[in-house]
Amino acid sequence: MNDLIIHNIGRLFTPETDHFGKISLIENCSVKIRDGLIEDILPYEIEINAPVIEKYEILDAKGMSVLPGFIDSHAHPVFAALRNNEFEMRNAGKSYLEIAEAGGGIKNSVRKLRAMNEDELFRISKKRVLEFMKFGTTTLEAKSGYGLTVDDEIKMLKVIRRLNEELPIDLVPTFLGAHDIPEEYKENREGYISLLINEMIPKVAAEKLAAACDIFIEKNYYTIEEGRRILTAAKEHGLDVKIHADQLTSNGGSGLAAELGALSSDHLEYISDADIDAMISKGTVFNLMPGASFFIGMRDFPPARKIIGRGGICALSTDFNPGTCYCYSLPFIMTISAIYLHMSAQELVWAATAGGARALGITDAGSVEKGKKADLLVMDIKELSEIPYSMGMNLVRKVVKNGKVVI
Repeated sequence: MNDLIIHNIGRLFTPETDHFGKISLIENCSVKIRDGLIEDILPYEIEINAPVIEKYEILDAKGMSVLPGFIDSHAHPVFAALRNNEFEMRNAGKSYLEIAEAGGGIKNSVRKLRAMNEDELFRISKKRVLEFMKFGTTTLEAKSGYGLTVDDEIKMLKVIRRLNEELPIDLVPTFLGAHDIPEEYKENREGYISLLINEMIPKVAAEKLAAACDIFIEKNYYTIEEGRRILTAAKEHGLDVKIHADQLTSNGGSGLAAELGALSSDHLEYISDADIDAMISKGTVFNLMPGASFFIGMRDFPPARKIIGRGGICALSTDFNPGTCYCYSLPFIMTISAIYLHMSAQELVWAATAGGARALGITDAGSVEKGKKADLLVMDIKELSEIPYSMGMNLVRKVVKNGKVVI
């Protein structure tokens, strides 16, 4: 039982979940939490007397601000080793595709993960997930995709399940067996796709190891038609679907996301106007992760202002991974997004909370409302614009997860 009162809140900021980019403000208030859920939001400073102290633990916000916990809806926190050498190669002029063709990229992570046992993978992944929490993330998507065999993909998903059971954070598991074509199937693409459709997806679904299925649609990875087949199979087995799309080229992946009713289409640096309109018409979330564009030195970023201007719903994610965005911090991603996507502070906070919830298909988090999970942050700010302005700084002072102070 987690019964808590957060009092002496200077400002409480919460997204209006039906209006993208709109944040409500309550000043000088208190939040009552019972059984890990928000019981009440009191628009005044509650008196902390003996009867209250008997019933609740007390957290003094000391006049600071309270926000919903951040929801990072696209991340790859389970992997075996860093790829900092590839970072050096990029800075020396090699492109993402050139590094991949030389044996780097996803295939590099696959080789190293296959060689690591589940317990060691759990140990090193646990350290990473704890870092997310320090920067205010209370719900984190976690993808497989560095195994690319039945056993190694299952190994990754079991690590995610163990992390979910042990750590005070919600991990939302996503099956990404279609991250790349493994080396041993280089001359037999159809054989690997058949393995995905007929063995991996049914096994993952039967063992309830993932909530969704993802795919990387891109030049030298998966085609639109392959994506349609794989994701249709996933839907038939009860999994939600999402797509890595339009990151390096304009490939139509976002149009497929709309066609299949995907939760989100992710990256979107080169999304077409037609696919923007198609996604909006189907309610598919535009999941933006400009940290990847920034980290690999791309000149182009997702066209956020065009998407928002047409009425699109955006989420904001780190895309944390060992190769193209080694960053735990959604606040730092907000800084990048403010500069390169020209998003306002209210839009950024909405996208990193309510938007992340939409992108993961969850309804019990992402805003400060009665009945929702008490996933809350105490931040040393007075205005939301201080978050992107404070580049690389951590303004999170307390993290409350399911009504319990965890950081």
